[in-house]
Amino acid sequence: MGNEDGRVGDIESPLRGVVSRLRAAGCVFAEEEAELLLRAASDGDVELGALVERRVAGAPLEHVVGWAEFAGLRIAVDEGVFVPRRRTEFLVEQAVAATRPGAVVVDLCCGSGALGVALVSVVEGAELHAADVDPAAVRCARRNVTTVGGRVYQGDLYAPLPAGLRGRVDVLLANVPYVPTEEVPLLPGEAREHEPLVALDGGADGLDVLRRVTEEAAGWLAPGGCLLFETSERQAGAARAAVAAGGLSARVAECEDRYATVIIGSRVPAGPGALTPPGTPALRH
Repeated sequence: MGNEDGRVGDIESPLRGVVSRLRAAGCVFAEEEAELLLRAASDGDVELGALVERRVAGAPLEHVVGWAEFAGLRIAVDEGVFVPRRRTEFLVEQAVAATRPGAVVVDLCCGSGALGVALVSVVEGAELHAADVDPAAVRCARRNVTTVGGRVYQGDLYAPLPAGLRGRVDVLLANVPYVPTEEVPLLPGEAREHEPLVALDGGADGLDVLRRVTEEAAGWLAPGGCLLFETSERQAGAARAAVAAGGLSARVAECEDRYATVIIGSRVPAGPGALTPPGTPALRH
């Protein structure tokens, strides 16, 4: 309903205009995005216009508003940092099921730190350490990880972690890049143009970084500890083989609704029959 001077209400009028612009730019969820942009524009029309321009130009919504919803949490996501995917919540769910109170958790290739934060937020007394090679990701992760009492390190994979963590890690999360190099140009523009290549490109077959993780994982895990990472369905066989080559038992968990495939590698006590045979069937959800 209009006001006495014929103007539409303060909220409704800008909302309509933003929705129209977002629809014209091809945003599928224009109404929901418009509401988020309006809330993010604390300084009025000028800031709102700037936010809308960035979104229409193709910037990820999460970069524009400065946060992403992940596992029921609001995770700060700075410009140029990998945006946590909702399908990766399945990985966190698998990790929660394997994590005991007071566990030592390491989040490698942590990006914003979303995975580690989501895990320790629901596990009593968990200790979180996170690491990433990208300085922008480390700065962003510190904003999230410190809220749960964790620590963030900058460096390549295990290199920056405290030596005292060797053999003590109960849960090792590794959200490694797994897109084959030749497929990176096929990614949506939001990822290809606004997220760091180091968080996307997994090498010729997409598993280069993963192999480096699995080669050293057993030395960092505590007995009974586990490594969890996401991959694609077609890469699952090779990924599971890499885990087994690193001396861990390996199984696959899948969620068809979210198109999510997670590999879980476990360090089991030494002894006859300790390792799960390579043909362990996948778990489906």
